[in-house]
Amino acid sequence: MGHQITQIARTENGGKYKVSISIPFELGWIERVKLNITTRTQKNVYPMQHIKNEGDMAYFETTIELPRYAVYHYYFSFEANSRFQYYKKENTSGDNSVTNEECWKLSVNFDVPEWAKGAIMYQIFVDRYKRTRGLEKKPMKGRDIHENWNEPPVVGPNEKGQWCVDFYCGDVKGITDTMKYIKKLGVDIIYLCPISESQSNHRYDTSDYRSIDPYAGTSELVKEMCEKAHKYGMQVILDVVFDHTGNDSVYYNEYGNYDSIGAYQVVKIPEYKGKVSPYSDFYDTDCHFGKHEFKFWWNFHNMPKCDCNSKHWREFICGVGGVIDFYFSLGVDGLRLDVADDLNDEFVEYIHTAAIRNKPDAFIIAEMWEKDPMDRRYLKNAKGIHSLMNYRLTDAVMRYYKYCDVNKLSGTLKFISTEYPTGTILTLMNFTSTHDISRAIEIFGCNIFNEYADWAWDLIRGNGDCEWIKQHQMTSYEYHCGKMVLKSYCFALTFLQGIFSIFYGDEVGVRGVGNLANRAPYPWGHRDKDLLKYFRGLGKIRKENQFLRTAEQKIVKIDHEHFVFERYNENESIMVIVSRTHHITKVDLPEEYRDGDVVARLKSCTKQELSPFGAIAIRKTK
Repeated sequence: MGHQITQIARTENGGKYKVSISIPFELGWIERVKLNITTRTQKNVYPMQHIKNEGDMAYFETTIELPRYAVYHYYFSFEANSRFQYYKKENTSGDNSVTNEECWKLSVNFDVPEWAKGAIMYQIFVDRYKRTRGLEKKPMKGRDIHENWNEPPVVGPNEKGQWCVDFYCGDVKGITDTMKYIKKLGVDIIYLCPISESQSNHRYDTSDYRSIDPYAGTSELVKEMCEKAHKYGMQVILDVVFDHTGNDSVYYNEYGNYDSIGAYQVVKIPEYKGKVSPYSDFYDTDCHFGKHEFKFWWNFHNMPKCDCNSKHWREFICGVGGVIDFYFSLGVDGLRLDVADDLNDEFVEYIHTAAIRNKPDAFIIAEMWEKDPMDRRYLKNAKGIHSLMNYRLTDAVMRYYKYCDVNKLSGTLKFISTEYPTGTILTLMNFTSTHDISRAIEIFGCNIFNEYADWAWDLIRGNGDCEWIKQHQMTSYEYHCGKMVLKSYCFALTFLQGIFSIFYGDEVGVRGVGNLANRAPYPWGHRDKDLLKYFRGLGKIRKENQFLRTAEQKIVKIDHEHFVFERYNENESIMVIVSRTHHITKVDLPEEYRDGDVVARLKSCTKQELSPFGAIAIRKTK
């Protein structure tokens, strides 16, 4: 028994498909053959016509038209000798129901760029990566400059009560000058945290979208960086912040530091009463007792929320000649949408339109913390984002290593493989760490994290205890343990479906807990060379096995000792076994892998046993 779906026509809003199925005569007299297609809200049934008999098979066919959609689930039903049957992904049965897990998947006009599938990504927090000697960084009001590159970042407010205003002055030229280093990690995509002019070192509180922050560089330097990345065969995606701006900005202008009349001024400052700000309708407000009050992101008053329903704001960002056009004019290849949970569906669809207008194969990835992103229209309707930062899986794999949470990992992998479009799965950002969480080496090495919190990186003392975070230091033993587990964890990420993303410095042992201390400067001249060699080796493995970029994935086993999965296509197959235990464990390989070639191994692992937190990948014998 088999089936085939072939697209015979495509329109902007959908596609036309020919669907055929072959059913063996041995099942009996075949009739009432139907194609069943489901979404989260509806089910459609298409009768199939008998076309021919050939050999011992009966052939049925239908032609259908489907609207644009990220992922449909489908299966077949028929009657054989008057017995009702389902034809599903794994088997044929007479069960009373079919789950999504048992269905095949089909995406209609959901075009995920090929260059992003299965890539290796390097995320750079620009201020902390590399400062270019000779590029003068003039003092600026409200900014403190670290004279010593190797001193720790400020955690918490400074003596003036200001947060995140300590700058190391890392810049985009520093990235350009180290492109060869980045490429040696096997990187395909450079992910830049925001670079627009902002009031804070993280630059998630934009002051001026059309200006590059002077400590980060200039538009010309960004263009040069992108051009050099392209010469090295790498793409660049830029972190963009459209949910809110900074309060010290051209548009809000709370402190009057800009020549513009800001939205804040005409509402809150008496001398501006009766004046008009061109930016008033950029911001979201509530009415309290007859007064308009601004909304703020998570009630941080330095980040006033923008109004995604405002036509003016939408045109400013997404219109021709708008902010997105400016970003793509710099040479970027895609966007990472900050706090996409808080952007409405229509606005994200406008972002998609603007990005594709500039670059037909632009890649859009989103920061989403929601438990079920497929509930959002801008993903399921295939008109918004392509993929996600994979917090769900990263959390599950970390919990597996740290707490032996087998059920969490198993359930998460099942959910992703069942509910997400294939293009999204192949471009999920599976990260070592990010700018928002503790460094992975700390998570694996220290017992300071709350097993029962929402996320594996949540601290027992809470993520806001700045005084404790300042005092925290990994011991050499904790570092040794964390490094051992980190290697095994990254081995798994190297072979799993999706993008393998390295947060700058994880490859050389940068430490730090919380989302301030974790942003330490890259330790040029003080690197863990053994760890760096290991990461370069992982990049080489991924490059030597290009089929991994789009290969299928099958979970073989997850238990208290081993996580075992298989990556395969029609021509190649690799089995990966990683250990989460502190002791040597025995391996029972399937027969077809026992004579296979070892693609990669961690420590002294063999086909018969794994070292503590060891790993091995074996190619199936042809």
